[in-house]
Formats: sequence, structure tokens, C-alpha cells
Amino acid sequence: MATPGPKKATPTAAQIRTHPGPKRELTAEQRQEVREAFDLFDGEGSGTIAAKEVRFAMEALGFGPPERDEVRATLADEEGVIEEGSRGTAVDFDAFLGLATPRMNARDVDGESRRAFRLLDDDATGRISLGNLRRLARELGHSGADVTDKEVQEMMELADQDHDGEVSQEEFLRIMKHANFY
Repeated sequence: MATPGPKKATPTAAQIRTHPGPKRELTAEQRQEVREAFDLFDGEGSGTIAAKEVRFAMEALGFGPPERDEVRATLADEEGVIEEGSRGTAVDFDAFLGLATPRMNARDVDGESRRAFRLLDDDATGRISLGNLRRLARELGHSGADVTDKEVQEMMELADQDHDGEVSQEEFLRIMKHANFY
């Protein structure tokens, strides 16, 4: 039985600040994801969350919890951190966005694309078949998306670069990259 490889760690804020890589703005979808995590902890609708809740909000975004000292040090550098008496330190959305953006940019998009491929490859053949795509289209149809059989066939033809009737993981990753999903 093979042992699993080491889990890829989420970079700490200190590592991100030290080695930021190319700075990117978040997409509208990513910004909405950050907003939803923030709003989850802004139950009163005050426009702020308690600094102690930042760890949990980051976990809601799918990141490992940052260390308390890391949160304190990062928040000390951010505008939008408010001292609020009995409630303690609070963080507004812009400060939270400033904390989340480097983590969102450092996210393992290749790994996420590979996980998406495995979800589509529900029969575990290592390839996405027309049947896999039809199943997905049926499931999406229940949520209001109307995808015709012809559109499913066209998707397959676009993705199937070697024309073997199925989409390999490499073809899938190429399409994801070409579509600017990462």
C-alpha cells in the first residue's frame, strides 16, 4: 500500500509577503467567495468581523487556519482594523480582503483542476466520456441550467484534442488553462 505524498501546505502570510510572486487582482467570483466568507461571520451586518473570527473565516474559504500571532502581525499592517472597546479588535471587509487575496492567489489551482477532473470522471476511467458530460448536464439541468445534448456534444468536440471520443486529464487541464480558470 503506497503512502500518500506530503500534503501541500497553505503558505503563511509571512511567506506570501516575503515571496509574493506576481500580484493579481481577484476575479469577481473569487471576490464574491471572500465576501460570502466575511458575511458568514458578520452576523450583525455591522460591516466588520471580530479579529478572533478571521481564523474561522479563512477556514471557510478553504485555507488552513493561520496562527494567532500571524493574524495579529498581518492585521497590524492592514488598514481597516478597528479597535472597538468591549468587542475587541474588528476587521472591515477591505482588511479581510487584503488578508485573503494573497492566499487566494497562492491557491493550488492546478490541484483544484485535477480534483474537478476526478469529479467529472465519476467512473474513474482516467478520462471524461460523453456519458460523464451528459450526467453533469442532467444534474445542472435540475438547478436551472438548460444544456442540450447538442451543446454537450460540442463541448466534447472542443475539449477532445486527439479526437478519441474522450477527454484526458491533460486535455482537460489545457482547456482550463486556455479558459483562464488559472
